[in-house]
Amino acid sequence: MTSPPSPFACVLDARALLGECPVWSDGEQVLYWVDIDAPALNRFDPASGRNTAMPMPEAIGCFALRAGGGFVVALRDGFWFAAADGRLERKVADAPYDPAHHRFNDGRCDPQGRFLAGSMNERRDANSAALVRLDPDLTVTRILGDMMVSNGLAFSPDGRTMYHADTPTHVVRAYDYDAATGLPSRPRVLARWSGETERPDGAAVDVEGCYWTAFYRGGRVLRIAPSGETLQDLRVPALCPTMCALGGPERKTLYVTSARKGRDPDELARFPHSGGIFALPVDVPGLPSIPFAG
Repeated sequence: MTSPPSPFACVLDARALLGECPVWSDGEQVLYWVDIDAPALNRFDPASGRNTAMPMPEAIGCFALRAGGGFVVALRDGFWFAAADGRLERKVADAPYDPAHHRFNDGRCDPQGRFLAGSMNERRDANSAALVRLDPDLTVTRILGDMMVSNGLAFSPDGRTMYHADTPTHVVRAYDYDAATGLPSRPRVLARWSGETERPDGAAVDVEGCYWTAFYRGGRVLRIAPSGETLQDLRVPALCPTMCALGGPERKTLYVTSARKGRDPDELARFPHSGGIFALPVDVPGLPSIPFAG
């Protein structure tokens, strides 16, 4: 019995090793994203189909647009400011881990414009990764620990709930989020899975407060209500989707990045667009991307 076809279209056959961190720019009407292992920050224009790669000197886990222009980027060795063309301008903080076996992974800005970035333990031998917060004054604060692969960071429309996943645990948690202090508290389980391929990766939240998560190695994205109920379960034409973003003129296009790294030839024959960016029209718009206030 064959699987039903995926509703997604491949809008950029990027063949990325590890595509991640899609961020929609309302002002430019483009999708920025990273290939962690290329390594590069990319600018994709859906109107023209053109993608511009901006090489980085080392692994780039995540980034955010800056309110004053350009980007803040989380490279393996720390946080940097980059110009609009991707050129690194200055390092603003060291990485809070040993870069020999850790790197930054998933991240985004909170509603107040503080940049939150999580790390991952590449050895996967200890829960030594953490979620840290870079404030506009460029101080770095550790806000969550005891994890292996920080992922799934997103905020509710009112900014009072923070979502986060440690991918190997197969759990997404919700936290109360204090807007004044930028600290999460009172963790509870939003959703939990048990299947080997049900591994929550990057995420996005729409205006109804529903949480979109990508299943790395599961070839699916799910839309989950704030109650934890799964509302949609959609196949992606790649087994390793990595993160969701809602963009387009009305933020009603669901974009999904994916990975090609480490996939075997048989899988790539079945899913030739692995490493591409996929898109699907949806009914509920997403939230605007918040720029870094520093």
